[in-house]
Amino acid sequence: MANEEQERTPFDSIEGSLEYIGLLREVIQKTRTTIHADVTTASAEGAARRLEALQLVVYKLDRLAWHVDASHRILNDLRTLRRLLLDERPRRPDQRTG
Repeated sequence: MANEEQERTPFDSIEGSLEYIGLLREVIQKTRTTIHADVTTASAEGAARRLEALQLVVYKLDRLAWHVDASHRILNDLRTLRRLLLDERPRRPDQRTG
């Protein structure tokens, strides 16, 4: 019975995963903006060690953003392929059936 009542997660579908990745992309972008402001402040204050650490954070965030964007593209491709394989493409109002 426990298997039948498993909790739903954002990863139960491609669409859910895309939504989760989209939210993650937003958080990464907000964090990058904040960190860039911190870099400017550290640079103006002459805080060399802090500036080096923040530059490493910028690099790591850039790498993370690259990987998350790649994941978004892959999930989008998988969704498109699933729609093609299962003929799930949304129909336009001017298309006729059968």
